Amino acid sequence: MYEYDHMDIKMCDYVYAPSDDSFLLADNLLINPGDRVLEIGTGTGLVALNASIKASKVIATDINPYATECARHNAQRNGIENVQVKEGDLFQPVQGETFDLILFNTPYLPSTEDDAIGDLLDAAWDGGPDGRRVIDRFLNEVKNYLNDGGRVQLVQSSLSDNDKTCHRLVELGFKVEITASEQFFYEEIVVISGFL
Repeated sequence: MYEYDHMDIKMCDYVYAPSDDSFLLADNLLINPGDRVLEIGTGTGLVALNASIKASKVIATDINPYATECARHNAQRNGIENVQVKEGDLFQPVQGETFDLILFNTPYLPSTEDDAIGDLLDAAWDGGPDGRRVIDRFLNEVKNYLNDGGRVQLVQSSLSDNDKTCHRLVELGFKVEITASEQFFYEEIVVISGFL
């Protein structure tokens, strides 16, 4: 059990437990009252539940069925009714829908096949050889799911080339800022925010 901002978040087996990157995003959300929000890779649901305080509706997705079950449980245990949880890969569960804000704590760690644990937790951290396997897929699709004037916030590491992500967002027509960062011994974790 973990308490965050007056919410009780249950940790679940086979689900990424909230860590420094999760809290960096949760503490720096750029939500306007009434926003329709999508969070990809919700894990325990901590970020989605925090987003629900201001948002009119939050859809939280995860490729891991244990995570979607965990996030649903955490929404119920905290009496939060404006969060809907769906299972699927990236934007697959929300085809045809658009949002004011899209959130994603990306799997950003560079890895090899030997690094994989071999279970569903791999999807939470495994970014492939350069850390960008999922990040680049996300960037290629994100604009299609944003309303006019929409925003995107994603977490990634200096190990997976933050500048490349910022440049790609600019190419897609976003104004880009690093809106939060935290330095660790071997990397810097950042929240990259893009504004249409």
